Amino acid sequence: MTSNQEGLHPRLEATVRKHLATPFRRPPAPYSRQAYAALAARLAAHGGPLVLDSACGTGESTAALALRHPQALVVGVDQSAERIGRGLRKLGAGLPPNALLLRADVTDLWALLVQDGVRLARHYLLYPNPWPKAEHLQRRWHGHPRLRELLALGGRIELRTNWRLYAEEFQAALAWAGIASEMEAVRDDAPPLTPFERKYRASGHALVRLVAQAGNTPVER
Repeated sequence: MTSNQEGLHPRLEATVRKHLATPFRRPPAPYSRQAYAALAARLAAHGGPLVLDSACGTGESTAALALRHPQALVVGVDQSAERIGRGLRKLGAGLPPNALLLRADVTDLWALLVQDGVRLARHYLLYPNPWPKAEHLQRRWHGHPRLRELLALGGRIELRTNWRLYAEEFQAALAWAGIASEMEAVRDDAPPLTPFERKYRASGHALVRLVAQAGNTPVER
């Protein structure tokens, strides 16, 4: 499915092209560097592929993805220490051994991973309805100054949302970066990956998923 340009943010293309062409110079925060050190150490010990669950909230999705990808190290990252702490308490011993929850600015981790030449096997962007106000375009993933790093991480990208326009904007940004993508409805019988999916499905919202393979290779379904 191709993106419908109607309804997209009027500054979207200019913003995306600017961020694709211009490095973001803000240094990573100290707490993000600390989290990255823990991630790097765990990845070195694991030795397998890396799956990233960006903005994971309490980590319910991270735990589910770790079971789905048992050979990978699955890392959930959220900026909220409260959410990460609540998730660790709730999951406890139920957190799979190949899962790791970290508190960090995930865009800092993207930059640090790219800097060290680390590439992802898969990248999940599951927070469903971020920053809906027009003035907050640059806080959406596709409008963020670190879109370059997000795409440079490579791997199979999967975005899910109940806000179709958000998915269409992300699809347009990928197209401007030369990356093919496919959009489809999330099946009603598919297990919800996040509390948001469970909530919105119960409220009758339609959920969509966008999949892409960074690096302009065929989309893996």
